[in-house]
Order: sequence, then C-alpha cells, then structure tokens
Amino acid sequence: MHNGAMYGQIISYMMCKNNDSYVKFKIDEMENRMSAKKVVVGMSGGVDSSVAAYFLKKQGYDVIGVTMQIWQDEDEFVQEESGGCCGLSAVDDARRVADRLGIPYYVMNFKQEFKKNVMDYFTAEYLKGRTPNPCIACNRYVKWEALLNRSLAIGADYIATGHYARIEKLSNGRYAIKNSVTAAKDQTYALYNLTQEQLSHTLMPVGSYHKDEIRKIAEKIGLMVAHKKDSQEICFISDNDYAGFIDRECGDQVPPPGNFVLTDGTVVGKHKGITHYTIGQRKGLGIAFGHPVFVTEIRPETNEVVLGENKDVFTYELDADHINFMSIPDIKEEMLLKAKIRYSHSGSMCKVTRTGEDTIHCEFLEPVRAVTPGQAVVLYDGEYVAGGGTIL
Repeated sequence: MHNGAMYGQIISYMMCKNNDSYVKFKIDEMENRMSAKKVVVGMSGGVDSSVAAYFLKKQGYDVIGVTMQIWQDEDEFVQEESGGCCGLSAVDDARRVADRLGIPYYVMNFKQEFKKNVMDYFTAEYLKGRTPNPCIACNRYVKWEALLNRSLAIGADYIATGHYARIEKLSNGRYAIKNSVTAAKDQTYALYNLTQEQLSHTLMPVGSYHKDEIRKIAEKIGLMVAHKKDSQEICFISDNDYAGFIDRECGDQVPPPGNFVLTDGTVVGKHKGITHYTIGQRKGLGIAFGHPVFVTEIRPETNEVVLGENKDVFTYELDADHINFMSIPDIKEEMLLKAKIRYSHSGSMCKVTRTGEDTIHCEFLEPVRAVTPGQAVVLYDGEYVAGGGTIL
C-alpha cells in the first residue's frame, strides 16, 4: 500500500471522531513509522541478541526478529538437543522475547547455505589435516551473506546481531570492526572476514557494553533469557566429538589410522586417524613417552602425525591466504600489526608483508605457540581489525 492510501485510510477513519489534533497525531505517527529504518535482528534466543533487539527498537528502528533454521535433522528431539544457537529451544526463547518486545518474528530456512558453507567446509578441512573455524565461515556466508541478502530483498536497511564488537566508518571511508569494550567477551576475531558491503548494512548495538550490563538490562525489562547460559560448543556438534561427527558425515573418505612419527621420520606408534588431532595437542594421544609430547605437524599426504617437545610447537612466522582487508585497503609495504592466531589468543606483534595476490607473511617479534593451518590469523591496527586470512 502506497503512502497516499495509508493517509487516506487514517483520515477517513479518524475524521468521524471530529478531532483534528488526534488525526494529526496519527498521521505523524504513521510518517515516523514509515520513515524509520528497518533492521532484521538475528535472534539466537540468547540474552545478547535479545537486548540488541531491545536497544534498536528503543532507538526508533523498525525491528524484525529472525532466527535462522540451520538444523539438518528433521527429528524434533535431535533439533531440540543439537540445534545450539539455532535449535528449537532457541526458536522458542526468541519468539517469547519478540512477543515481549512487541516486534514481529520469523524463522528463515538457511539449511542449504549452512550445510554447504559450514558443515561441508568443516569436514573437508579436517580431511586435509587442517583445523577449521566454522564460526568464521558461518558469520561470513550464512549470518551475513545469506541473511543480509534475504533481508535486503524484503526491504530492510540493516541486519543486526548481538556480537561483542563495534562498527565504525573510518576517515579513509572504509568500515571496520572495532574491539568491544570488554576484552573478556570480544568477538572481533570471528568477524574479520566480513566485506565492506556487509559492514555498511550491519549494526552491533551491544559492543559498547559489558556482559553483566547486558544481563542487568535484560532483567530490568523482564526478558526471561536474562540469565541464560552462553552457548559454548560448535552448534552442530553438541557432544563436542569432532572426529565422531566427521566419521558419520564422511564415511569411507575418512583417513585410516597411521603412524606417529618424530621430525626425522622415526615411527614411534600408531594414531587413530588424522581427524582426531590438531597442532599443539598433548592430551588424548594414547602414547606414553615418560614426558609430555605434543602434535607439531599433521602430514595428510603420508597420513602421519608428527610428535615433538613443547619447544617444537613454537614458531616465529606463518603464511596465510584468502586475505580479507578491513580497516586498510591493502598492504603495500611492510606493516607492524598485532596478530591473533586463535580466538583465545591475546595477540602478538608481527611484521606483515604481501607475498602474492592473495597471500601474506607474518614475522613475529616473539615466538608464538601452535600456529595451526586452517585457523585464522586476524590482524589488528590498534583497536581496529585491519584484516586477516587463513593460516597455511
């Protein structure tokens, strides 16, 4: 319905009340509603995205709540137990929150996008002896690319999430992710791969708050999820058994048991299969040396897992590909930046150089532990994400 028809309906209905001021009030209200920017909030049923929706409604946005359906199994019990941030319990909680906030709420089906870009990617990387980060893939290709495209198609101006991060448009004209105010909950590492177009249509309203503040706000406004526990595990592997999941998904493609070897190739035992291991791992090796040993390398081409001492897990350098730049357009000359090589890493300073069309080299000032192929290296210029890539 176009604007004129809306006004006509309001006036014809209200004039019978013979109250000009009331008619003007309703017209002003309608104009404000139509001019409000529309935002689709990805609601996981948790406290962060719930309060994000509350903030945006309070700021005057036209807010729509959406939960992404990503679970693959049609069995309701499996959906309930294994859906993680997007399972049936998440839908129930998100629906209740939306009702409490007085916003429309929908469930959108992203099963195919999630299967292709997250689950299939996850298993393929492990089969290659690498350790992927599925949350980064989900953020780029499902929570942003798929959700944003569908949201824009229905007339939304933005999407929003409950991530602990901030977005700013810099003086160079580029959009960048900025650290949240709380280091303990900062989620910028998993967001480095977002594009400029995606960032220009994204709002992250909780990044300026501490977690305890968000819970207090949720409690104050009567949200039943105020003290709901955070989701910890990978959402599609609720029992945290990665190797078991890969066995079920990939069957005969899974590499068989092979040899534990030392750096010089000496065979020292048998391993269960390369999908059971990651760089720096000490526990669960099933081999006794009389002293701690660690996984230092995984060799898929020979189906070998290399063991060594703790000192062997440290390095001064890494290479990465699939580069995405954020606060800077590119690296033309060597830059000194802080790099995080995993989500829990506090970061280490390194010299970063371009080595190819889609590759960079990082030389650390101090040795870093367990540089793991498949994980992301995320580069920071002060508080801002400069860019990042996938460790080779």
